[in-house]
Amino acid sequence: QVQLVEAGGGLVQPGGSLRLSCAASGFTFSNNSMSWYRQAPGKQRELVASITSGGTTDYADSVKDRFTISRNNAKKTVYLQMNSLEPEDTAVYYCSTTMFRAYWGQGTQVTVSS
Repeated sequence: QVQLVEAGGGLVQPGGSLRLSCAASGFTFSNNSMSWYRQAPGKQRELVASITSGGTTDYADSVKDRFTISRNNAKKTVYLQMNSLEPEDTAVYYCSTTMFRAYWGQGTQVTVSS
């Protein structure tokens, strides 16, 4: 079965960095686009970044030039490098892929606060 397991969240000060990872299993990882979403308290889940099987990336305007999505097909892992973090980036971050339907990980909490 499809499994997505996120890691790397935590508490960081404004201006700091974090690197999230998402380990995938149960499907042919290299064939799938992968995405990171986030959901802040009281807000809808939003797309943060995505990467196609060929490595093409796309970002939400709010994170462009601060976040970088990447993938390692040999490790079946997708990453989200987050730099210059702001309090507005505080959210639960989810890894996702779609095969006939969306699959989600359990999420990892990112808190940006001084």
